[in-house]
Amino acid sequence: MRPLLVIAWLLVGLPAWAHKPSDSYLSLSIRNDHIEGRWDIALRDLDNAVGLDGDGNGELTWREVRNKHDEIRAYALSRLMLSADLQACATQVLEQLVDHHTDGAYSVLRFRSDCGRTIQRLHVDYRLLFDIDAQHKGLLRLTQDGQTGTAIFSRESPAQTFSMATRSRWTESARFIHEGIRHIWLGFDHVLFLLALLLPAVLVRVDGRWQAVADFSAVWWSVVNTVTAFTVAHSLTLSLAALDMVRLPSRFVESTIAASVVLAGIGNLYPMMIARRWVIAFGFGLIHGFGFAAVLTDLGLTQDSLLLSLVGFNIGVELGQIVIVAAFVPLAYLIRRSWSYPRLILTGGSLAVIAVALIWFTERAFDLQLFASP
Repeated sequence: MRPLLVIAWLLVGLPAWAHKPSDSYLSLSIRNDHIEGRWDIALRDLDNAVGLDGDGNGELTWREVRNKHDEIRAYALSRLMLSADLQACATQVLEQLVDHHTDGAYSVLRFRSDCGRTIQRLHVDYRLLFDIDAQHKGLLRLTQDGQTGTAIFSRESPAQTFSMATRSRWTESARFIHEGIRHIWLGFDHVLFLLALLLPAVLVRVDGRWQAVADFSAVWWSVVNTVTAFTVAHSLTLSLAALDMVRLPSRFVESTIAASVVLAGIGNLYPMMIARRWVIAFGFGLIHGFGFAAVLTDLGLTQDSLLLSLVGFNIGVELGQIVIVAAFVPLAYLIRRSWSYPRLILTGGSLAVIAVALIWFTERAFDLQLFASP
C-alpha cells in the first residue's frame, strides 16, 4: 500500500496544473513609425504578481482591478521593451479594460509605441511573469501591411527580432509545434485520460480475472485503435474550434474533460462497463479537442496564419502524445506478468486517477479551489 500512497500523494499536486497553462496575448500592429498594441493578461496571473484581491476573499471585483490599474500598467510596461533598428520605442497605455477569454477574465492594455523612425526590424523583449511562473508563455500576433505573423515568448526565448519582409513560415510552424508538445505534456488531465485508457492494454480479461497478454501484437493493435480514435476525435474538434466553427463554454469543456478521466479510471475497475475502449477514446476525445483549441482561439489570428498555426500545433500535440505512448507501453509490457501490475499499477493507479479527476471535476464544475496553487 505504501507505493500506492506515494502515487496518490504525487497526483494530489496536479490540480493546480490541470487547467490551461499561463499565457498572455500580445497583438502588435506596425504603422510606419509607430506600433498600436493590445496586451491581454490573465487576472489570475496579475493577482499573483501585484495582488489584485484587496479584501483577500478569493474573488476579484471590477473595483479591485480598477484600483490596481496603475500597478498593472507599471508592472506590464516594465516587462516589455520594443525597439526599432536598435532605437527604443516610447510606450504609453491609452486604455485599460477587462475582457473574457475561454479560461477566465483578462486585463486588456491598449497602448501605442512611438519609435521615431520607419520600422524595418522590430525587436521585442518580453519578460512578463517569468520570475513567478517558469512555464508562462507570451503569444504574439504581429501585423504589418496586411501580413500577419506569430511568435511565442518563453523564459528560454524572451527576446526576438522580426522583419515582416523575411519572416519564415517554417519558423512560425516550428514554434507552434513546440507549443503543441508543451500543451499536452503540461495538460495533465489529457495525459491521465490517455494513460488510464492504456493501462489495461497489456492485460486481457479471462474468467473475470486479468491475465497478461501473450504477445506484443495484441497490445500493439489495442493501443493503435485507442490512440487513433483519440487522435482523430481531438483533431476534428480542435480544427472546428480553432476555425471558430463550433464553440462550447469553457467550464463545460473543462468539467467534461475531468469527467472523462473519472470514467476512464472506473472502466479499469469495472471493465464490463466499457466493452470497446476506443469508443470512449473517440467520444471524449471530441471534448479534449476543444480544450486543446483554447490557445489558438484566443489569439485571434487571420485565416492564413490560423491555418498555419493550427497545423503546427496539432502536429505538436500528436508528437507529444506519441512520446507518452512510446514511453509507457513498452514498460507496461515488460512488467505485465508481475503480481504488482494488475493489483498496484492498474487498480491502484486507476483509483488514484479517479480521486484526482474528481477533485478537478468539483473545482471546475462548481468554480471551487480545493487545493491552493503552489
